Amino acid sequence: MKSNSTFTSDISKKEFSISDRISAKTIRNPILALIQKDYPNFDEGKYLAIEELNMYREKYITNYLVVEIGELSNLETKVIGSLNEDKSLVSVVEDEIGFRTVGQTVADNVAAFGGSWKFIIFFGVFILLWILANIYILLNKGFDPYPFILLNLILSCLAALQAPVIMMSQNRQEEKDRERAKKDYMINLKSELEIRMLHEKLDHLIMHQQEELIEIQKVQIEMMNDILTRIK
Repeated sequence: MKSNSTFTSDISKKEFSISDRISAKTIRNPILALIQKDYPNFDEGKYLAIEELNMYREKYITNYLVVEIGELSNLETKVIGSLNEDKSLVSVVEDEIGFRTVGQTVADNVAAFGGSWKFIIFFGVFILLWILANIYILLNKGFDPYPFILLNLILSCLAALQAPVIMMSQNRQEEKDRERAKKDYMINLKSELEIRMLHEKLDHLIMHQQEELIEIQKVQIEMMNDILTRIK
């Protein structure tokens, strides 16, 4: 016959001192849910021992810490993965703007050469040699004597051809600047949205952690009160 000073736990079916008996009604909901996960039949009319309750309290705290560490590890993995993928909008923008047709490439190269000191020096030396050759070497009896009508014709044709090519390059530069402005707007908008989402996630995480920490503090206080009660 069972002694009145002991009771049988509804979890382990072991006998414990009646002073260690804890009713399921007094157990906090998170701890009770954890117990019912292992023992679905454990309801408000059941009892367990204080040491079994402490075991589930420790398990609850341990699970919380494991989840938090896992969330941090997942966050680090996602950040590293995004860096390795290199799928940022900036790289896409640079690739799109860098694409050029053959005509655009020629126009850019001509404009770059025509607007450089290399072209000025090269063409200055060419004109000087042309003039010196016709005046001093061919004694103004060569293929282009003074006033150098052929040279003027060449310069006029060069200017007539060079001007539209430079304008083509300028139009392309303006188009590139417009595309860059559009992409800058897209990047700024994307950054703003991501910052807003990040703030919302941080607020949610802080609220979630505060609730969990408060719950853990309550559990720890209950455990300390139980220990003090047993010591008394």
